[in-house]
Amino acid sequence: MSGKSFFVDLTKCTACRGCQVACKQWNKLPAEETRNHGSHQNPMDVSAITYKTVHMKEVADDKGFMAAWLFFPEQCRHCTEPPCKMTADAYDDKAIYQDEATGAIIFTEKTKDLPDFNEIRESCPYNIPRQNAETKVMTKCTMCLDRVQNGLKPACVQSCPTGTMNFGDRDEMLALAEKRLAEVQKKYPDAVLGDAEATRVIYLYQADPKSYHPYSVADATMPGLMNRKAMFAKLFGSKSRSKA
Repeated sequence: MSGKSFFVDLTKCTACRGCQVACKQWNKLPAEETRNHGSHQNPMDVSAITYKTVHMKEVADDKGFMAAWLFFPEQCRHCTEPPCKMTADAYDDKAIYQDEATGAIIFTEKTKDLPDFNEIRESCPYNIPRQNAETKVMTKCTMCLDRVQNGLKPACVQSCPTGTMNFGDRDEMLALAEKRLAEVQKKYPDAVLGDAEATRVIYLYQADPKSYHPYSVADATMPGLMNRKAMFAKLFGSKSRSKA
């Protein structure tokens, strides 16, 4: 499979939030109005104006003392077989498209005309799509496609000071991920790669992925692990639909 991929080595993440800020700056996204939730994390989730946020979780030992921080810079996974696009295609196959050269999944202005935002959001096993309340346009990470098409790295990767964020040809990133996994498992035997074959954002977790975030990896019952035939059977099995 060709195209591009990210490799995100969470063992190197310091939660500096440089990626989060760079994403905001490049995409000219306004700041969130937030409040303190008793956590260093801010904002608490992705939104229509925040495509990337760094989740922070404290892990306690068996005596109740803090043992580790788990940091998870969340973004769209750019699935190789994107359920959001499969769902949208039942109405308008131009609302969401997959860039042929990179594999990036792009939401367009036409998403505002899709009849049910919740259907698109619920089709995503990572709970990523969001909708602008005023314009009704659906949004998420774009893989900085405009930068990539001009030979530049995505803004989040360019800004990362620790080597957590990596980006390049998919085969190269998969090889890097496998190599790094073997190194990390010497210290963290439970380390795994999350959904590496199904997504273009490959995370290396030093512990159980679900300990980082509820949507860190796709659940086995979610559409993200279905093949295209099974997904369309789900889409059209209960009622017929026509494109808008």
